[in-house]
Parts: sequence; C-alpha cells; structure tokens
Amino acid sequence: MLPLIVLRRLDAVLEPTKKAVLEAKAKYEAMGLEGDAFEKAIAKVAIGGERQQSLYNLSEFTFQKLLEDSEGIADNLRDYINKFSPLARDIFEKFEFDNEIQKLDEANRLFEVMKAIASPEVDLSPGKLSNLQMGYLFEELVRKFNEQANEEAGDHFTPREVIRLMVNLVFCNEQDIFKQGIYRTVYDPTAGTGGMLSVAEEYIKKQNPEANLGLFGQEYNPESYAICCSDLLIKDEPINNLVYGDTLGIKNAKSKSNNFLPRDGHPDKQFHYMFANPPFGVEWKPEEDFVKDEYDNLGFKGRFGAGVPRINDGSLLFLQHMISKMHPSPEVGGDGSRIAIVFNGSPLFTGDAGSGESNIRRWIIENDWLDAVIALPDQMFYNTGIFTYIWLVTNKKAAHRQGKVQLIDGTHHFLKMKKSLGNKRNELSPEHIAELVRLYGDFEQNGLSEVKSDGQIEKQICSKIFDNREFGFLKITVERSLRLNFQVNEDRLARLSEQKAFQDLATSKKRKDAQVQQLEMEMGKSLQNQILDALRCLDGDACICPVLSLYGI
Repeated sequence: MLPLIVLRRLDAVLEPTKKAVLEAKAKYEAMGLEGDAFEKAIAKVAIGGERQQSLYNLSEFTFQKLLEDSEGIADNLRDYINKFSPLARDIFEKFEFDNEIQKLDEANRLFEVMKAIASPEVDLSPGKLSNLQMGYLFEELVRKFNEQANEEAGDHFTPREVIRLMVNLVFCNEQDIFKQGIYRTVYDPTAGTGGMLSVAEEYIKKQNPEANLGLFGQEYNPESYAICCSDLLIKDEPINNLVYGDTLGIKNAKSKSNNFLPRDGHPDKQFHYMFANPPFGVEWKPEEDFVKDEYDNLGFKGRFGAGVPRINDGSLLFLQHMISKMHPSPEVGGDGSRIAIVFNGSPLFTGDAGSGESNIRRWIIENDWLDAVIALPDQMFYNTGIFTYIWLVTNKKAAHRQGKVQLIDGTHHFLKMKKSLGNKRNELSPEHIAELVRLYGDFEQNGLSEVKSDGQIEKQICSKIFDNREFGFLKITVERSLRLNFQVNEDRLARLSEQKAFQDLATSKKRKDAQVQQLEMEMGKSLQNQILDALRCLDGDACICPVLSLYGI
C-alpha cells in the first residue's frame, strides 16, 4: 500500500503537465539535448519553474491508461515506474516494489488493486491533500500495517502534536531564526517519514518566509526513507541531504552496490537545530562492534567519548551523536545549537554512579548542556502507553539559565481522544502546547499551571528549577560485619514458636501410616520442649553471638 500511495501521489502531481512533458521530450530529443540539461529542462516543464530536484515521468502511461490493458498491466506498470526521473525511481527501489508487482500479478490481483487506487474517490492531488495531510496519511498507514505485523511502529514516526511541542520549545526565545535571509540547518538522525523536518520547516517558514533552510537527516528503514524522500521530492527539497543507512553503524547493512552503508551520513557537518525520536528500549547489539570500536579508539574525538550505555537501550548513543554535531557555542564565536529528543524513562533513571548511562548524564550536565526535561502524559504514542520525556540540550543557554536544569511536569496536560489509535489514547491540544512552552519560557521555580482534575480546574506546581550540582551523586559501599545479639526472654521464645522451621519439628510426612505419623509428631513435640527448656536455662542478658560474628554475620 505504501508504494502505491506514493505512486498515486506522484501521478496526481504530474498529471496536469503530462501532455506538455511528452511534447517537450520529443522536442529536446530532436535537439540532441541529454544528461543534466535534459533533466532540468523536462523537470521545469513537469512542475513549472526552476527546481532543485528533477521530478518527471516520460512514460506514455498514466494511472488511467494503465487500466486500459488489464492483460499487460504488470509490464506497463514497470515501464511507467522505470521512466520516472532517477530520484523517483530510487524511491520505488527502496520499497522493493517490483517484487510486489510480481506477487500481485501472479495472484491475479494487480489489476483490481490498481483499479481501486485509481478510483476518483482516491484523490491524492495537491489541491485535495497538502503535503502535511499526506504526511498524516503515510503515518496512519505505517501505524496500521506495523500494528498488524506486531512490529514497532514507534521506530517510524512521532505524533505530530508531540513534534509541534518539540519544535515550539526549541525555537522559544530564538531570535536569529527570524532575521531576513538567515541560513539555518535542521537535522534528524532518525528521520523516519520526515515529520520532524517537515514541522520544523513549516514553523520557520510561517514565521520567516525569507529564511533559507537546509534539511538533513538519516534513516535506516527503507520504506520510511522512501516516504521521506517522496515528500522532499514533491516539495523540491534536496534529497541528497537525506542519507540512507544506520546512524550508529551496522555490520550487515549493504546498499545495492554492495558497499557498506555509512555509519554517520554527515560526518563533517554541524547543525543549528536537531530533533530525534530514537527507538525506545531497542538493543544496539547489531551496531555494537562499530560503536565500541569508535569509543575505544577515538574517545572524545569520536561521537561516544562519554561512554556507552547497556546493550538493551541505545537511546543515549543517539544523543551523544547529536551533541557531536553541535556548532561551537556563542562564547567562543560560534552559532551554538539546540537539540530536542524524545526518550522513555530509561535514559533518566537507569544506571548507578560509574555506569555508562550515569557517566553520559554526568558529562552532559557538567558541561551545562542539559536545559530542561519535560515529562509528557502516558498513552501518547501509537505503539506504547509508557510515559515519555523531551530532553532539551543546548550549548547556548541564556545567562539566567546557565548552571540550571528545569523540570516540567506535563503529565496532566492532555485531552482524551474520542477514538484511540493503537495505544494512543491521549493527545496534546494547541492550548496544552502553548502552556508547556509558557512554563519553559517563564523559567520559574514552583511555576504554576492550570490543569483539570476530575472535571475541576486547579493550579498545580508544574515547573521546578535545580542547580546542576543537585543532580550529582556517588554510590558508596560500606562493608562491616553484621553483629547479631542473643537473648532469651518470653517474647523471643514466643516468636520462636511462630517460626515455620520450629513448627515443622512436630509434623510428619507419613500420611498413609497413622501410627508412624503419631509417633513422629510426639517425638517432634518432645524435641521442641527440650529446646525450650534448654533455652530457659540460659542467662537472660543480651550478648553478641560469637559464632555469628566469627563468620561476619
């Protein structure tokens, strides 16, 4: 369904200029035009105006014409796809769509599926659906299909209202972004379907249409990568800035050219604004060799100098990766950077002092990069009902925020959805987003916020501010002998009678032989009385048990 929806969208975008493109094709071929010049000229006709990215289709077919030949629909569909511009063809290669065409054709279902997708009721034209709405459509399809396959849909996307909150928090009190003609870069190392990049671009362009933006990202899931590329292609954003491959590095990830995919797709770049939702609680065993090799050999010259977390959750590796891409701080003449990243509770609470997680947190706080942590309500994500947290990390703190960390409780700021989507039953309204951003911007100790409780609106403390040093701790192990005292009195003898081991002395396991059972019970009671009599003969003063002390207990 995903590649078919992308194909239908591209067809709808290009359909109005189809005739003009075919005429231009014949004209430019007769002129001997070829290569990049030919692509640029055709793309200009296909979409209209100058474009950074080539998007066109040179096939005689459209979706409607494909239906005119039911017998040859598989070959015609392949011809249609193969005559897209190279960037668009690469999208369908990532989907491995040719395999699906073959399966559907062999099952005599391809024509019926194409007929349904080409129906006038499925109108995916730009006039009917904006790019933002197409993003929602892609995300809903990804959620549904991954839910049925019992996969982790959270690997692919984040609810749009959570992204909007992250974007609003990152750009709160940012003044440079609103300067005319400013150039700024936005990066997502776990780009998914491109939601964070799209919402960040939408926010900046709405506030400052003259801003020049560079959108960068990396994504290891081929379907998500293809969806993100199609979105960027239609919007004429540079696709080359989106890299296909595992950000951390994976041994067996190979491209079609059999070259190892890059670990860091943008190794020499730094970015002004960064957003990410790395997978929750996913082990990084496949990337372990690459990560530990970089940690051992490069230290802080690499991405993971502060340490590596335990193998069952690699979230903090992504944060270290992003920190390595921050611009130098304004204090040393740089632009500085701001980061928003979504975590579950593990990066906050896991790991004793001296562990990998603790050392990473210590490194971030001691460098005064942790700006704020915002706790979100539970049941916000499609594939999990757990509580999540937005970390704001920056090397350009305002003067009044330096040396401080703000904690914001947003767990009461939500609306119940009329209909749940997977595990997602709660959502943030625009008012909730505005209130959480206000709490962050006000930066007040014991900051109050209005929340609903049992239908009543009341004020609650939702903002706390701490010094960096208040998060420091040491784990000290104190070893000493456990010294037990020994004393005989009636209270202790009564407690002895309640002990199961003492009571078992007067029981028997001989259930089938009543005589033997009775004999064993009588012998047990006799032993109990002997023990009690012997204890009552002892001195009643408390003393340290020498045998227990000898063995350190």
